[in-house]
Amino acid sequence: MTASAVSCLTLNRLSLYLRCLRALQERGTQRVSSMELAREFDLSAPQIRKDLAQFGEFGIRGVGYDVEQLVARLRGLLGLDRPHNLIVVGLGHLGSAVARHFASNHRAFRVVGLFDNAPEKIGQPLEGLRVRPVDELMEAVAETEAEIGVLAVPAPVAQEVYDRLVEAGIASILNFAPVQLRQSPGVRCRTVDLRIYLEELVYFLEAEGSPAGEASGTAS
Repeated sequence: MTASAVSCLTLNRLSLYLRCLRALQERGTQRVSSMELAREFDLSAPQIRKDLAQFGEFGIRGVGYDVEQLVARLRGLLGLDRPHNLIVVGLGHLGSAVARHFASNHRAFRVVGLFDNAPEKIGQPLEGLRVRPVDELMEAVAETEAEIGVLAVPAPVAQEVYDRLVEAGIASILNFAPVQLRQSPGVRCRTVDLRIYLEELVYFLEAEGSPAGEASGTAS
């Protein structure tokens, strides 16, 4: 199966399965069925089997999956069996938190560059690296062989920095700036806009009625 034939939703579910399997692995579980996995983590057993079947045979009917082997197979499918170099541009509260998270919690992702244009941040240490100016993106990407860029800059400059990341050779970008970017062909970009998710939640609170609001109204 080609990469383009796999949907992002399927990949998201594979990541979720991997997280659940790691939790089982930490508890010493050696074998699990799709039904047991579904019950334990509020998943769908038919969906688990369907997703895994797209990539070959994983388990044995009536026996289940070997947890350690399935973890290894999923890590390989998702490309997590080798480290990927990433850089973070924009070191405000969010960018700094992202840099610290990936630097300390993910063996598959290695933070190799930190960038900001604020004079008070340039040269400052963070997670064993020194913050560099954005003007050094091109040479830094070449030096570090970075593959992924994390964009955590203010919305007004996000497009400019995105274009500079693309020009520097970054092919995958995770964007936290609350703006719709004009994207370049051949560059994968995923935007994480927390406001959109919050507004979705507020919509359903208003449409379905907030339990907290109802309780408050009753009390008054």
